[in-house]
Amino acid sequence: MKGIRPGQKEIFTLTEQELHTPVSPLVTEFVHNLLGDAQPLGVLFYGSGLRGGIQDDTLLDFYIIVDKQADWPRTRLSCLANALLPPNVEYHECRVGEHLLRAKVAILSLMQFRALTRPHTLDTTVWARFSQPVRLVWWRDSKAQEALHACVMRAVLTAAWWAAQLGPDSGSVLDYWNALYRNTYRVELRVEKAGRGQSIVDAYIQRYAQLLLPCWQMLGIPYASQDQIVTPQIPQEQKQHAIQKWALRASCGRPLNILRLLKAAYTFTGGARYAAWKVQRHSGIEVPLSPFAEKHPLLAAPPIVWRLWQQGAFKRK
Repeated sequence: MKGIRPGQKEIFTLTEQELHTPVSPLVTEFVHNLLGDAQPLGVLFYGSGLRGGIQDDTLLDFYIIVDKQADWPRTRLSCLANALLPPNVEYHECRVGEHLLRAKVAILSLMQFRALTRPHTLDTTVWARFSQPVRLVWWRDSKAQEALHACVMRAVLTAAWWAAQLGPDSGSVLDYWNALYRNTYRVELRVEKAGRGQSIVDAYIQRYAQLLLPCWQMLGIPYASQDQIVTPQIPQEQKQHAIQKWALRASCGRPLNILRLLKAAYTFTGGARYAAWKVQRHSGIEVPLSPFAEKHPLLAAPPIVWRLWQQGAFKRK
């Protein structure tokens, strides 16, 4: 096909199939209830709820992509904060049939989604997320669908480029993905079990095995392959330069995430309910929330923390 680069057709087909693989009806009904009258460009579903299925304590993960910040109902302060330091995160609960489903919902504009999936961005969070399997569970129209698909493809290509730079001189294709996720988890301020990145790759071995080489072909990264061992032909000087660029991203990663945590104290819609659920999940202690605590979680936090301390929530088991 004229104008199609090597590997492009394979990446397009694989990511398109992934985006439109059916999910649980519980998820689609939850999303319809979540959206109400809002008309974003699309809703993307990813994370542990996609990998492991829906259990009683599953926290679903969604990204809502909007055309402009005002397309998602929230305060002006939240819109401004999302424009300056994306994404904003919200917590939502909804009963679907006999199930009480919970979700963490991040909001990005399409312009931000495009910028944060490009290789030059200092923020690794978004492209690292969307280089993993994802489902497009709601979209406004075909134009929106195409735009979101292009962003997901860009995220996968960005991840593959960094995998070549950060991975071993030679190894299996899975070695490069494991090296990539090992580095991206280190950049973020997240409490994760050791080997979390490898567990993601292990859950989708065939998918990751199929993706890497077509991505390198499309990116113009030459490689040698023999007996399931691949060797990207990257000049040592270029690789050292890429490692220096990654060091800059590593130095920016934690400050960015700390700033997001501080921002969340003022913009995390449903944050009090989310915190109460997490406390109950990990300690078994129910945290009653008054209307005041829901509206002003920072002001209400000290007496709640004191009550939890009295009930032994902070004691080691």
